[in-house]
Amino acid sequence: MVKKKYNVIREEMLQVANTVAQEKNIDQDSVFLAMEQALEKSARVKYGQEIDIRISIDRSTGDIKLNSYLEVVNQIDTDFKSRQILLEDAKKINSKINLGEFIIKELPPIELGRVAAQNAKGVIIQKVREADKSKQYEEYKDKVGEIAVGIVKRVEFGNLIIDLGKSEAIIKREELIPRETFKNGDRVRAYIYDVKNDVKGYQVFLSRTHPQFLSKLFHQEVPEIYEGVIIVKSVARDPGSRAKISVFTDDSTIDPVGACVGMRGSRVQAVVNELQGEKIDIVTWSENQATFLANALAPAEVSKIFLYEEKNKVEVVIPDEQLSLAIGRKGQNVKLASNLTNLEIDILTEEEESERRQQEFKEKSILISELLDVEDVIAQLLVTDGYTTVDSIASETLENIEKIEGFDNDLATEILDRAKNYIKDQEEENKKIVNDNIKDENLKNLDGMNTNILAELAKSNIVTLDNFADLATFELIDKEEGILRKLDLDEEMVNKMIMKARENWFVDKD
Repeated sequence: MVKKKYNVIREEMLQVANTVAQEKNIDQDSVFLAMEQALEKSARVKYGQEIDIRISIDRSTGDIKLNSYLEVVNQIDTDFKSRQILLEDAKKINSKINLGEFIIKELPPIELGRVAAQNAKGVIIQKVREADKSKQYEEYKDKVGEIAVGIVKRVEFGNLIIDLGKSEAIIKREELIPRETFKNGDRVRAYIYDVKNDVKGYQVFLSRTHPQFLSKLFHQEVPEIYEGVIIVKSVARDPGSRAKISVFTDDSTIDPVGACVGMRGSRVQAVVNELQGEKIDIVTWSENQATFLANALAPAEVSKIFLYEEKNKVEVVIPDEQLSLAIGRKGQNVKLASNLTNLEIDILTEEEESERRQQEFKEKSILISELLDVEDVIAQLLVTDGYTTVDSIASETLENIEKIEGFDNDLATEILDRAKNYIKDQEEENKKIVNDNIKDENLKNLDGMNTNILAELAKSNIVTLDNFADLATFELIDKEEGILRKLDLDEEMVNKMIMKARENWFVDKD
């Protein structure tokens, strides 16, 4: 009778495994593992929860093997006494057994009562559900960065629950384009930006406001982008209102902007329609940052660009009548251009730029006048010709100084002598500052270091090599606040000096 019931169970095992595996599209072995765990749970109800019971099901015949395991140890742990056996006792059963191995005893098959069968069924369902979710997670975690298409299943507190067919996803309220609404049954496209797996299970997160959603829509609408002939370099969005996208191609026969726009605007219009009328500016990417920035600020025209690479900042001069166009409504155009180029942008009109240059000219002229003790008009002539520092004058030849309009040999000689004397006096003063404040020979002997630099460092209490190594390049050469701003140093040279100073950080002092 027991054998007959056992055969029925065996046949049901194979049938259930095959059916569930096919219906859920899950590996059959995962179903068998769930069954084994379910049967182990039922077996412990009969033999005791403290017993180490393991069940294996033959994948081809459905035969069930039920075994108890005793680990061979030197000393019994009272918390696991039902799962352990002393080595001397184990030797009586199997003379060749060693520590850490197991005494395995086959147990008679169990009869599943109604409650046990129900418990087993519950475990199997749970394990199969977990396997199903695990499979879906593995599938969707590789789809991050792709567009998903689904049906709105329900709306919860403004969030959309999307039916993707085999699983569900969520579009949070803040990931929806402003003013767009969906109802149950609506078809929706969105960007998969994250797939999380935690104790509550896995969840797919979608977005219609993500910048890459715009990029992926162009991948779908523009064959040249899909094929890799045209590359999307960067995207900036103000969702539902306006966006900018930069594109580039190495193929000189292809107009990347024209290809994205399409015949009579058909390609870009398809993307605009999907994004609820979001206006899209398509610009050509350039390796030259100034050119790229000028393109990004379109439709405004750019007169001049001053790029400060060390601060990742740029000043853009715009014709007065183009200012509102460059800034855009509520600063939208310049904000999108900044995000697209990854540069901090300051907008100046031509009038503002002219006033500022005049102010700078005035300040430099006053400084030259004071340092060399010359009349304002002479200082202005020097600055006009490009001599904006005493160093630049002192290092020049008499012949070139004499060529300045209004200068003769006597005046040129006098100016050059005054500049050299000032530099000499300054060097003497700097030597005293260095000797009084800097004792670290490693800082003094650093490649590229000189007395002028050391003096400026000492004034800011940078007196050791470690002090210097702690600094960033912009802290030294920033045009407004840099410690060495007066010395007009090359950024690359300062960068190398800092990296050289940091070498001792990586020396194994042991």
